[in-house]
Amino acid sequence: MITISLCLIVKNEEKTLQPCLASVAKAVDEIIIVDTGSTDLTKSIAQTFTDRIYDFKWIDDFSAARNFAFRQATKEYILWLDADDILKEEDCDKLLALKDELEPSVDSVTMFYNYAFDEFGNPISRFKRNRLVKRENQFKWIGAIHEYLEVRGNIMDADITVTHCRIHTKSDRNLKIFQNRLMRGEPFTPRDLYYYANELKDHNKFSKAIIYYNKFLATGNGWIEDEISSCSRLADCYHELGNSDMELQSVFRSFQYDSPRAEFCCRLGYYFLTRKQYEAAVFWYKLATELHVPTHNWGFSNPKFSTWLPHLQLCVCYDHLGQHANAYKHNEIARSYRPKDKSISHNKKYLESVLHISESSESTE
Repeated sequence: MITISLCLIVKNEEKTLQPCLASVAKAVDEIIIVDTGSTDLTKSIAQTFTDRIYDFKWIDDFSAARNFAFRQATKEYILWLDADDILKEEDCDKLLALKDELEPSVDSVTMFYNYAFDEFGNPISRFKRNRLVKRENQFKWIGAIHEYLEVRGNIMDADITVTHCRIHTKSDRNLKIFQNRLMRGEPFTPRDLYYYANELKDHNKFSKAIIYYNKFLATGNGWIEDEISSCSRLADCYHELGNSDMELQSVFRSFQYDSPRAEFCCRLGYYFLTRKQYEAAVFWYKLATELHVPTHNWGFSNPKFSTWLPHLQLCVCYDHLGQHANAYKHNEIARSYRPKDKSISHNKKYLESVLHISESSESTE
């Protein structure tokens, strides 16, 4: 059985730290807490789980803090979490099983990260991260902000999910870090350009975000998933600015990086739906339902674009086309994903009333 050090960097996490540590404590052999300046009860809560608590002066560099935490670890493998992450009970049990089964030749283990959720608790942002790494390899964190763990060697994918439980409101901390770096004249990597553009977009600075997304794409040196994401986010920015032509161009721009993704098919479906070109909208929404969704993809994904959303929109399109049986069929598929969705339930009642009258005359796909 391998041994595991859990490493966290924290600051003012009194509302989230206890459930985080409680969710994983039985699966780890030591807990390392690096505090970057808490003024609340964070340290007191940490002390109920570990005496391995260290202070680290915050220097606007997440990698520096995470690398310091990793240097304090003493066990064979290092697991890292944020203070607002948890392992659900079934995932903690899977981690315990992994401890028994993991071959020492494995250098890193990836786990899924459910980052954001809809009103029914379904994940709407899901991706993979290297979560458990062999300590002796001395893997390093890279980047002052939106840092990543640079790993190599034998990487194993685990069927374990870390669940994000965000309670903090949106902050301008990251945006200010980027702006301060610009003021100091620090060069930005392609990754920096991408994440700075994201911060600008998230703070409704759409015109400036467009500039930096284009700067990122112009480098030609970005990660393909970030390039595809930039096209999506450019479309969002142009939509907010009321520029539908450039919004459409941004969607098609994504096709130069990869075959069509479900998200972009849904965007095109919506474009035609709003213009009452229902047959064209059906084409793109149907394609979204038929595309293979790779489970190995490291990029951010929102399952709704390949599950309930295109089926719900197909229901709308077919209703406009007078094909109520098809509309009902796709609404039922959407309902299988979201049984408590009020709009889908409303569609069901409406279409059942229509089909009761004219069911025999309805066409099928």
